[in-house]
Amino acid sequence: MSEVSRRGFLKFAGAAGIGSVIGSKVLAGSTSSTSSPQTDSNEPNGLKEQSIQPLELPKRKLGKTGVEIPCLALGVAFNAVDNQIILRKAIDLGVTSWDTSSMYENGNSELGIGKFIEKKPDVRKKLFLMTKASFAKNVEDVEKHLQASMGRMKTDYIDLYFGVHGLSSPAQLNDEMKKWAEKAKERKAIKYFGFSTHANVAGCLMGASKLDWIDAVMPIYNFRVMQNQKLVDAVQACYDAGIGIIAMKTQAQKVESDNDKKLMEHFSAKGFTEGQAKLKFVLDDKRVTAACVGRENTEHLRQNVAAALDKKKLTQLDKEVLENYAAETCSGYCAGCANICDSVAAGVPVSDIMRYLMYYNSFGDTQTARQLFADIPQQTRDKILTVDYSAAESRCPQRLPVARLMSQAIRTLA
Repeated sequence: MSEVSRRGFLKFAGAAGIGSVIGSKVLAGSTSSTSSPQTDSNEPNGLKEQSIQPLELPKRKLGKTGVEIPCLALGVAFNAVDNQIILRKAIDLGVTSWDTSSMYENGNSELGIGKFIEKKPDVRKKLFLMTKASFAKNVEDVEKHLQASMGRMKTDYIDLYFGVHGLSSPAQLNDEMKKWAEKAKERKAIKYFGFSTHANVAGCLMGASKLDWIDAVMPIYNFRVMQNQKLVDAVQACYDAGIGIIAMKTQAQKVESDNDKKLMEHFSAKGFTEGQAKLKFVLDDKRVTAACVGRENTEHLRQNVAAALDKKKLTQLDKEVLENYAAETCSGYCAGCANICDSVAAGVPVSDIMRYLMYYNSFGDTQTARQLFADIPQQTRDKILTVDYSAAESRCPQRLPVARLMSQAIRTLA
């Protein structure tokens, strides 16, 4: 890709933000397609689909594996069967690391990736595929999920397999799981092994840092949770141990408040969208191998790529604006410290329910939220409104109104 100057970059981006021009032949250094262009109905303003030279995103090493992957990954948590344009655009924009799960959209995420690979088999060599063994209870389940995932995605190997989706305790990383991972690598079904974690994140990462068979981890990591020193220390421990770190939930749950306008105005004046600033905050941490962002809209995808390509760093003031915003709105965001609230909530998985509410309220993924809530045993769901959450509320570092949120979960998710 030809080098684009910062001045030229912003000139073409204009007031719409640095992401608006990604995909144009000016920025990509591409030539026009000889075939008739087609309108992408998912793109604003009737932008035309063109054949372009794929962009080269900056790459970073995935820990001790030595393999380099783009610093931006696509979270395919949508129905990719019906949304192939996102996958095609991701390839054009150099986003060749894709993350999915056996559960996303009832398998339609993986099926969509398989549909794409089946049509363009040569693209598999460019992809770094990641998927997860969702709801697996033992290694037998992990194996079944792996085989099903490979079948759906039309591939005979997975680059990075998260054998535990949503790790909440390092104790789950037992010898049985280690042996399974080693054998899966020996038979070349997977290249690397790791886990994702939404709850007790600092504890899980610190535990992983002491194991020599974990290649990569996918924790919640964004401008909000990066204010937690224990989590930052755990990330450092993983980095020192050579474990690749792929950050997820990098945009953080949006919290409606009077501070939102101030935040947007600050970054808009600098030519960034709010989302781009949040992404740059994460990517500024060089311990992070890649930031995984789920997008169903090509414009948002381009904005993310633009933020990753743009060499302008956030200033100290920019970072302080985000840090202050995180502090001022913390009571609306669950940081996933399940070891606190779950331990005093009489068996109710508070942190999981908080995450399902996030899917419902902030991501608009009502189907997944309700499905996950329905998977909570009935006897546990029956307890939700009977538990005294005062101890959880008093210990919550985010000062969340736990009781009110549990009541909201019953109203919206049940």
